[in-house]
Amino acid sequence: MRVVVDLSRCQGYAQCAFLAPDAFRMHGEEALMYAPNPDDAQREQVLRAAAACPLQAILVDRPEGRDAPVGTSPS
Repeated sequence: MRVVVDLSRCQGYAQCAFLAPDAFRMHGEEALMYAPNPDDAQREQVLRAAAACPLQAILVDRPEGRDAPVGTSPS
């Protein structure tokens, strides 16, 4: 699994850090640090965290091989 966060969209709401603390964490009050290749065991947590992002800044590599914001259908 591959995760990409659009840091220009991220506003530091930290919903991802609460839902998947092993993959996302806040550094200071606004800087997000994340694991670009979290373990597959964390998949459910990472998908929930991506879905909870209010700005849809988290992209998760889909099984179809496409990157898409969680909650949108691939075109």
